[in-house]
Amino acid sequence: MTPDDLNFRHLLYFWAVAKEGSITRAAERLNLSVQTISTQLGVLEQQLGQALFAPQGRSLVLTEAGRAALDYADQIFLLGERLRHAVADHASGRRRFAVGLSEAVPKLVAFRLLQPVLQEPLSMRLECIEGNVDHLLAELALNRLDLVLTDRSAPTDAHLKLQSRLLGTVGTDLYAIDSLHARYADDFPRQLNGAPVLLPVRSNPLRGAIDAWFARHNLKPELVGEFSDSALLKTFGRAGLGLFPAPSGMHADILAQFGARSLGTLADVHENWYAIVTQRRIQHPAVEAIQAGGIASLLE
Repeated sequence: MTPDDLNFRHLLYFWAVAKEGSITRAAERLNLSVQTISTQLGVLEQQLGQALFAPQGRSLVLTEAGRAALDYADQIFLLGERLRHAVADHASGRRRFAVGLSEAVPKLVAFRLLQPVLQEPLSMRLECIEGNVDHLLAELALNRLDLVLTDRSAPTDAHLKLQSRLLGTVGTDLYAIDSLHARYADDFPRQLNGAPVLLPVRSNPLRGAIDAWFARHNLKPELVGEFSDSALLKTFGRAGLGLFPAPSGMHADILAQFGARSLGTLADVHENWYAIVTQRRIQHPAVEAIQAGGIASLLE
């Protein structure tokens, strides 16, 4: 089989069947007849010399050869999509830069770190995708993202070949809207016993540091909510449902967006922000600009 023998339309039909789990659903998705897809899929299997699917009830499951073919098909169609974006970006004069944001990264932090990407001399087209950090790192490894912003360094996995860059370490304050601030600001932090608090989930490194800070000061606030999404946590804080932690260097922004003021600093409670990239992206101009801004961009 030569490269000229591979019909990419047949590969598209295979890819659609693999994603949909049946020829019928793939036919509906592609607006084609079941017979057309079934016939062309058979041609592809004949060319490859391997069965790509095996029946399982009313569905089709991938064979081992089918799984290998799907991996390549994913990469081929991803490259096609990136080609389309690259040509469009060239026409518009703005190159695309795709960033994954873990749920733990505050939106204000992400904004300040990524702002240089949109400004001259880079003037790139920024694309931000939020998600679970493990999923984002997988997308990064597949070159679907250029960079991931998160609160932890990359796992030491030789297969992924990811590089972590520490952008900065920022302290943490406890914030409250005016009605709660008036009640708990005096004699901080002694007044915090029984105070309603909104905290990150326990899997977030910041949560462990905050719990340890409360324990050191013999404080037992009332936990009223736990959140994996930092923006949702602050939204509940803006509604006056509890005190909430946020970066120390962003008082003006937090007052403007959430109507909250700092009660005080949680000593020795810090957050680390990392840029994670693949080896091929280490010297990308946008990555270098984000790293150069680093901690300075996070402080007022």
